[in-house]
Amino acid sequence: MHPYPHTYVASAIGRSQGLVTVASPRLLSFETAAPPEFDGPGDVWSPETLLCASIADCFVLSFRALSRAARFEWLQLECRVEGVLERVSETSRFTRFTTFAELRVSRDSDVAKARELLERAEHDCPIANSLRSAHTVHAVIRVVSAASDVALIECVEHLV
Repeated sequence: MHPYPHTYVASAIGRSQGLVTVASPRLLSFETAAPPEFDGPGDVWSPETLLCASIADCFVLSFRALSRAARFEWLQLECRVEGVLERVSETSRFTRFTTFAELRVSRDSDVAKARELLERAEHDCPIANSLRSAHTVHAVIRVVSAASDVALIECVEHLV
């Protein structure tokens, strides 16, 4: 990892109507629009969905880095984030985010270690840590046998 501080750059270009192009050096550009709730088309990314995606992505990447450092083997981490946008003191802002995470591990995995790493990933995500909204994480650990049968081992709920 590079020493802090890190600087990230992104830009957006739009006209009075139509899609907005979002770009960053060395990355593919993509188009965004307002979400359907703000009369957007609903078939492209919006700033609101990008924020939720950033939290989900950061959670998975934080878990990946932590599990790599701990030499913890896992199969898959699926993460979905729901953000609630409300009107507060005459401004619109996200008041809470809920992360739903499902970690799949093999039968010989250390479930206690998996739980510890999920909790650490929740606390290590710089995106979620930068937001003042409430954040709840619901994590489920599923053990998968060789025959791809799934058994629910543990459900971890944590309020940040």
